[in-house]
Amino acid sequence: MPQIFDPINPPDRLLMGPGPINADPRVLRAMSAQLVGQYDPAMTEYMNETQVLYRQVFKTNNDATFLIDGTSRAGIEAVLVSILAPGDKVLIPVFGRFGYLLQEICHRCGAEVHTIEVPWGEVFTPDQIEDAIKKVQPKLLATVQGDTSTTMNQPLDELGGICEKYGVLFYTDATASVVGNTLDVDAWGIDAVSVGLQKCLGGPSGSAPITLSDKFVTEIRKRQHVEAGIRTEQHHDRGQIIRSNYFDLPMVLDYWGPERLNHHTEAASMLYCSRECARIVLQEGVDECILRHKINGDAMQQGLAAMGLKLYGDQTHKMNNVVAVWIPDGIDGEAVRAQMLLDYGIEIGTSFGPLKGRVWRIGTMGYNARKDAVLKTLVSLESVLRRNGFKLPMGDAIDTAMKFYE
Repeated sequence: MPQIFDPINPPDRLLMGPGPINADPRVLRAMSAQLVGQYDPAMTEYMNETQVLYRQVFKTNNDATFLIDGTSRAGIEAVLVSILAPGDKVLIPVFGRFGYLLQEICHRCGAEVHTIEVPWGEVFTPDQIEDAIKKVQPKLLATVQGDTSTTMNQPLDELGGICEKYGVLFYTDATASVVGNTLDVDAWGIDAVSVGLQKCLGGPSGSAPITLSDKFVTEIRKRQHVEAGIRTEQHHDRGQIIRSNYFDLPMVLDYWGPERLNHHTEAASMLYCSRECARIVLQEGVDECILRHKINGDAMQQGLAAMGLKLYGDQTHKMNNVVAVWIPDGIDGEAVRAQMLLDYGIEIGTSFGPLKGRVWRIGTMGYNARKDAVLKTLVSLESVLRRNGFKLPMGDAIDTAMKFYE
């Protein structure tokens, strides 16, 4: 007998962890729109509009601004595998779990990988990175802007000038930080950026907007390849072939460009989703969206501190949209998370590696960066902690957050 399941009907959850978050209802509605063919004029116009929208989100004039079909990791891998030929040197400043992810992917590209590290909970100074660049002389500096594993936000504004000085290309993964923290691609001289939707952009995971400078595009075009079967006399291969077909950015650029050279079938529902995420942010205003994340993030931070919880990491470099607190001695962190989820329908996170089971990470991002979500989370956590034997000043968390909002 075949197994037949009920329709999908997820439980009602308020996702206040480090991501994913609850998608904006407008994004979910956009995703439900009917499909059209990938070369239908309506579809190609949606693609063009999505490019225009994300140029504004990224604060860039880069023509090469488009989507990679896949999660945020797909965007990271597309950038790195397309720019790094085997033997190329890359420098990665590691200050959390996702710096190690960049290291992993670069190794798989066959690159010569060099890393520098600071303790988790800290960030790098520009001088530390410049010293490493002078020593390593890499082709690429690859860093994370906001690393949710530590909640730290690496300052980037001086790094583009340093890279320009030494002839180094500059890439950052800004999945967790974009539109929740300042990211000014052109002003900061960033050559490549990749992000995802499931954090401050207010959508689900599954599409990776990226933007590439003209200089970056010129470099990856040196490895141009066109598949047999769609190749014409005007197409010529160059350089060492990029090791991934799906993530071959020159080929993806040709698909998004005027030639519309076939590469994959665009994930139409995710394109609708990505377009709507950007449209909503721009309707609010990028700077206003960042301010909303800061206001609600600060309210959460102050409420948690008033509860008697110790904040984790360098607070001067904390991301606006996620905060970590040490799990109090004698408290079962996983039991608290389970009670928050099952009793109150609220999800909060722990972390990875050396912080696994030692901190809780609480996010205020995207659609959930709002006052009622902050207050519900603080009230619920206070109740759960009290029932687990943690002595705390009753009501101070809410009073502090409310006073901050007022």
